[in-house]
Amino acid sequence: MRKEKIIITIAVGIACLVLVMTMFMQFKVVKQTDITSIEAMTESELKSELSKIREEYKQLAQQHSEILVKLKDYKDEYKTDEETRDILEKELYQLRTQLGTITVEGPGIIITIKEDNVENDRITYEDLLVIVNALKVAGAEAISINNHRIVATSYISDINNTYIHINGKRVLPPYTIKAIGNQTYLESALFGSGGYADELQKFGFDVVIERNNNTVIEAYTDDEIRAKYMN
Repeated sequence: MRKEKIIITIAVGIACLVLVMTMFMQFKVVKQTDITSIEAMTESELKSELSKIREEYKQLAQQHSEILVKLKDYKDEYKTDEETRDILEKELYQLRTQLGTITVEGPGIIITIKEDNVENDRITYEDLLVIVNALKVAGAEAISINNHRIVATSYISDINNTYIHINGKRVLPPYTIKAIGNQTYLESALFGSGGYADELQKFGFDVVIERNNNTVIEAYTDDEIRAKYMN
């Protein structure tokens, strides 16, 4: 109970701080107006400058109004402890989803890449990076490779041009890449119009893609998500 009240106080305090900063910016616009330079301006220059100041003021006024609305929303949303818990639980779930610390399920695609029919060539970590980045740009909400969840701190590396490491774990072909998101967008990011999956197929790799409305992507399995430089 005490912790929830502290969170409410902090949230409202942040909103108030932003509101004060917005008001300060309004005063700053007026203060920065140079009277001497105004006197030297022509009528057309004055009109242009006045129009610019009005536009800046309009934008600040809009920000001010938006902050007032947010402040009111904070007060309305935190009326009861039960509502507070619900809001915090939803935000916590969204945060955990973004961090990859919980298993998720939804519509998506499953891509399987095999090296069986290719001589003297192999899938490299760079190939996987290109695919992952293409899926992210296409709006993928969750991605995994051979059931290793790809999160913000994930790294994909190549060890002695022999095998690939993902999140510090060794992975071997075939590579199964899962992604949750808009299936059409995800597919088009890799196939068609020079997509990277098409390029891999040209080199002889067996690349198969399938849609799955119940794609399951496991949670990030490391003990914790570590920040290297942030305290």
